[in-house]
Amino acid sequence: MGETCSLKVCGEKKYYCSVELTLQVIGGKWKPIIIHRLGSEGTMRFSEVKRSIPNITQKMLTQQLRELESDGVVRREVYAQVPPKVEYSLTELGESVMPVIGYLCRWGERYEEWYAERPSESGTEREGISLFSR
Repeated sequence: MGETCSLKVCGEKKYYCSVELTLQVIGGKWKPIIIHRLGSEGTMRFSEVKRSIPNITQKMLTQQLRELESDGVVRREVYAQVPPKVEYSLTELGESVMPVIGYLCRWGERYEEWYAERPSESGTEREGISLFSR
């Protein structure tokens, strides 16, 4: 049988297993995309991040960047100039999650291939498909 997990606390986050903690830090609809953009493009200004993720609202992007910064994944650098200049980049901790984001990206590409090749009449899984074992 599986091991019973006990409640753990990491900062303000409460969780029962490390996967749950990981998803609290980098999970959700927008955080993996933000991490992917910053990891792929490098340092970006807010407007550049927003432009690279067309469907995210300004309010949601602000909220997600603040959470990622608070959790040590994203660095926010403010330059003392007029008009104000703010840049975002991944921290070393943020960079360490890029292989995971890369796997998610490749899985999505393989899912897209699988979906395009599946029989249209049936939602059943095709036998012998090896897209996900690559």
